Amino acid sequence: MQCVRRQPARTKSQESLYRAQMKTTARNNMKHLGLEGDGDLQFLMKGGDLLKVRSGSWKKTRYYKLQEDCKTMWHESKKTLKSKQTFSVEDIDEVRTGRQTESLRKYTEESVEGRAFSILFKGRQKGLDLIASSEEEAKKWVGGLEKVISNIKNLTPQKKTEHWIYSCLRKADKNFDNKISQKETKSFLRDINIEVSEDYAEMLFQKCDKSKCGFLEGKEIEHFYEILTQREEIDVIYEEYAKTDGLMSAADLLNFLLNEQKEDVSQNDALQLIEKYELDENAKAKQQMTKDGFLMYLHQPEGLISNLAHKRVYQDMNQPLNHYFISSSHNTYLLEDQLKGPSSTEAYIKALLKGCRCVELDCWDGSDGEPVIYHGYTLTSKVLFKDVIKAIQENAFKTSEYPLILSLENHCSVEQQKIIAQHLISILGSALITKPLGDQMPTCLPSPEELKGRFILKGKRLDKLEDMFSESKTADEESVTEEEDDEGDEEDQEKKSSSLKLAKELSDIVIYCKSVHFHGFEDSQDKQSFYEMASFKEGKAAKLAEESANDYIRHNIDKLSRIYPAGLRTDSSNYNPVPLWNAGCQIVALNFQTACPEMDLNRGLFLQNGQSGYNLKPSYLRDRDTKFDPITLPDGPWLKNKTLHVMVITAQQLPKVSERKSSIVDPVVKVQVYGVPADTTMVETQYIENNGFNPMWNENFQFDVRVPDLALVRFSIEDYDSSSNNEFIGQYTLPFNSLKNGYHHVPLLNKNGDHLSSAGLFVHIMVVDAE
Repeated sequence: MQCVRRQPARTKSQESLYRAQMKTTARNNMKHLGLEGDGDLQFLMKGGDLLKVRSGSWKKTRYYKLQEDCKTMWHESKKTLKSKQTFSVEDIDEVRTGRQTESLRKYTEESVEGRAFSILFKGRQKGLDLIASSEEEAKKWVGGLEKVISNIKNLTPQKKTEHWIYSCLRKADKNFDNKISQKETKSFLRDINIEVSEDYAEMLFQKCDKSKCGFLEGKEIEHFYEILTQREEIDVIYEEYAKTDGLMSAADLLNFLLNEQKEDVSQNDALQLIEKYELDENAKAKQQMTKDGFLMYLHQPEGLISNLAHKRVYQDMNQPLNHYFISSSHNTYLLEDQLKGPSSTEAYIKALLKGCRCVELDCWDGSDGEPVIYHGYTLTSKVLFKDVIKAIQENAFKTSEYPLILSLENHCSVEQQKIIAQHLISILGSALITKPLGDQMPTCLPSPEELKGRFILKGKRLDKLEDMFSESKTADEESVTEEEDDEGDEEDQEKKSSSLKLAKELSDIVIYCKSVHFHGFEDSQDKQSFYEMASFKEGKAAKLAEESANDYIRHNIDKLSRIYPAGLRTDSSNYNPVPLWNAGCQIVALNFQTACPEMDLNRGLFLQNGQSGYNLKPSYLRDRDTKFDPITLPDGPWLKNKTLHVMVITAQQLPKVSERKSSIVDPVVKVQVYGVPADTTMVETQYIENNGFNPMWNENFQFDVRVPDLALVRFSIEDYDSSSNNEFIGQYTLPFNSLKNGYHHVPLLNKNGDHLSSAGLFVHIMVVDAE
């Protein structure tokens, strides 16, 4: 959440006061972060020159410095309208040492390797490629930034709120006398996303101005802070269960965990929570929990809405690959749209770090005999195939150790196909699957567990896999003519050759994912082998999922299916993946680079199972004799009728959606269930006028969920607008089966899937068997 105000010009005496206050502020914030006296942090706050690299001809020295709040970086700019620029440390996604970005590799010499580093941001914000004056200074910049990022991330929600509010209060103190006037408090409330009447602002001020001097200072400011951050709903819950001298004993806490949270726990579990989260040492010694400790617990993983056990890999990972939903990306190389957007290795890195397990390689002949990746027949930029494979090799298994599928869309000449094969083999080495795992011809796909840390190539193959185990070998033809597959982005078939010459070297390393045409379910049942897979354009797939759902499900029990967006989506928008998952389709490829509700659903589905990118399909989507049909919903084990009760209680510290200082959000909460058509529904609360800081709804909703295994629940908050579309504030999506009963905070994510610092929604959940 931002709290920024342009400072007025200062007199000399004010400047002196300001500098003294800033020193105190910096010292307090360093202590607040647990980095008081840290040499790297002091180096950042002193600042220094760095060489900023944009291109071969644009390399300029700029001054960078960490500001006194210990979370904002200031950097010099030569732009006429922007003499000063800042960015928040919380917006940094990664600090990468060395020449690891495309720009640094392309525009700098190897000699600067030890002095170079890059600051990469969340979302689409352009990164910074920087070179320090020495290797020692580069280490200080990187080390200092990493410490600040880590320590801010690990602050408790209460500490984050405290840090933020006091930062805003300091900015409200225009003359730096450590006092806040009534006028300044009104302006401060607007800064933190609350618009109140003059009468209320005066009442609040008078309540805190105990000295009646017309200013708030010291303890009065602390009281003002306490009133603002008071959580009435937490007070009510706590007082209901705190039966031991006004505090919660271990027995009281156990009572809450059993009755409200419906957890299967013992008193020992309650004691562990007190030991872990109680802040008051005296209370902890008495094995009691204060209200602050209780609120701390509710903000921690144990108190969040998603089942903690699902944060790790908990599903059976020994089933054949086709028994899993697989997190999959389309046009992975693109950072933006598919007409003129940039292609980049960074796009692959971002997708892989989000848990993607199937990436697309759209390969074309490049100059100098080196294949390139880009969106053919468009103005998208090109990136070398070998650079992409290097980036994939370095980042493939950082988020998930389970196999990565490389979906090859091949438009290259035979000569450059050989280069593709060489790069794959030389860069990926023994991690690339180049032959079946066993000594005999397999009868089904291997499991994710068997394929840990391995790369699987999806593409054309000249012969059958069985030929590898046959006495009579196919002749070593350099190439053969093969029909082009209707996959990837072949929407403009007239531009493409009707045949494809395929290099044997590339063909031979396609093992478990051979691309074939789909000619109907009956044909695929008779002729398609388990290792052969078809790709379906979204429209065709959606039609099959609606009109022949059970046939599609049975097809996907034995074989892999890949779904991809229609080529007409030039803005890289996405389709709804849920009906395809309902039909058992495993590789439902989406444009990861596009922030949208469809990507929220993908992120939500793969939030479970340790974010491994592999989710085991329900048993009725793996049973060859299944009668399941998501459209008609016949009787069967999939019908586990549940009633979901949701009480939307409050939200905290919602960010503004407009840059205008006077803009205050009017939040409305939507709760949506996605799943089989009979379960898909949406409800919304009333909007709360002019309060994004601590809005309260206390509204109840009820949902009937027939097939919980396939349901996702999405909580979203929007800024209500009566005359136009509401503006998105934040959302969180999770599988229905990952919901926890009881009182829970719902963390909120922005459009790009990054956590909104301090912001959250507070709800009560109850899932019961339907009557």
